[in-house]
Amino acid sequence: MYLEHFGLDRPPFKITPDTSMFYEGSKRGAALDALIYAISSGEGIIKVVGEVGSGKTMLCRMLEVKLSNIVDVVYIANPSLSPDNILHVIAHELHLNVSNNDSKLDVMQKLQDYLLTKHANNRQVVVFVEEAQSMPVETLEEIRLLSNLETDQHKLLQMVLFGQPELDDKLAQPQIRQLKERITHGFYLDPFPPADTLDYLNFRLRSVGYRGPSIFNQRTANAVEKYSSGLSRRINIIADKALMASFSEGSHEVSTGHVTTAAIDSEFTKPGSYKPIVITGGIVAALLLAVWLGSMIPGWISSGGDHSAFLLSTNSQQPISSSDHTGAQSALSSTAKEPVGSVAMTDEVKSNDENIMAGRIKPSLLDRRLSETEKWLGQVDDDHYSIQLFMTRIADAKALEQFLHDPSDPLDFEKIYVYETKIGGSRMYSVLYNDFDSRKTARSILQKLPAEMKASKPFLRRVSALRKDLEASG
Repeated sequence: MYLEHFGLDRPPFKITPDTSMFYEGSKRGAALDALIYAISSGEGIIKVVGEVGSGKTMLCRMLEVKLSNIVDVVYIANPSLSPDNILHVIAHELHLNVSNNDSKLDVMQKLQDYLLTKHANNRQVVVFVEEAQSMPVETLEEIRLLSNLETDQHKLLQMVLFGQPELDDKLAQPQIRQLKERITHGFYLDPFPPADTLDYLNFRLRSVGYRGPSIFNQRTANAVEKYSSGLSRRINIIADKALMASFSEGSHEVSTGHVTTAAIDSEFTKPGSYKPIVITGGIVAALLLAVWLGSMIPGWISSGGDHSAFLLSTNSQQPISSSDHTGAQSALSSTAKEPVGSVAMTDEVKSNDENIMAGRIKPSLLDRRLSETEKWLGQVDDDHYSIQLFMTRIADAKALEQFLHDPSDPLDFEKIYVYETKIGGSRMYSVLYNDFDSRKTARSILQKLPAEMKASKPFLRRVSALRKDLEASG
């Protein structure tokens, strides 16, 4: 629900493992490379241990992707299997012609013949066991016996056990010490520290198309790490709800208050670890209230940390970089030789206010549009729309003045609106075009804009959202 508000192509913090958003920081990338090497070497049993929600399943999925050209994977998600059942499950996963009535010896023979054929074709077979800490000791011992299937030089069946720390306790039991001795590689997934938590949050947002200033900062990332204990699944849950809380307030930054609210709503805090606060129905209720009040913003435009402008279209939902932005700005102003940079209210412009009011100098075009926009916003209905042409950042009022002096066809100067706003602590100008009494009409005009103007990715803004921008920027 907050995707358009933040300019995202898809949800950034889903808890379902998405290999396109695999984060290589906090030793995850190194662990993946080491696992690939260990499996490729074909020796022994491999163990991956981590707390609940630390990213074990994501690593498992990444291994399937990375090794798909040379490895056939057997995935066992249900560890509560008897010693007799696990052989049949592996055989069925490999599509062998076995039935439940076949004896253990028959299944083992068919499995060995299959594995020898795969080995002759330079294919490996790897069994991934999730939640291995819940597997009965007798079944773990059966896995050890399966690891005995080998040629003179190579193992025919590789095993990777993914489990919680309790797996180590189980492997320490004397009756399965032989299995423990077969484990040639062991990996432990540490929780994210605060610095990596911020990097992870930013990585996930950038992976789904966000191109603006950082939504999370080190302080809020520290709060996320604190409440999540550095576990990626909890980080995702808290971050998702914190974005909802930020969106419900019409903000484009996540505060520590949003994080705390998200953590409490997710029950990731312990009694007494936070000061009591009033929550009326939780984040979802606040979000629905915000939607009911009409504060949903159809699109979001922001600027990157490198001071280059980024624009977003509600049609394509695809951001364009500063390299595309230069061409887009030239379409908006045939006389400007430089792209319109960021514009802040300079002291020189401010100092002209009194002279303008006194009639000593003629108001600049920018002053006129600022004044007309203020009047317009003071009387237009909340449910009207305008077209966001672009935003500018950095003190360069002259470039914007030049654009207003000679607006590109088919723009009507009297229908160009400009207001000052604030994003991430930076003062900016938002440049809009026209006033429409319905979204349908506004979209129709947007679609009729020339191709060179569409290159700047204009999009629709609701007046209620514009007013919220002004209120937030003070």
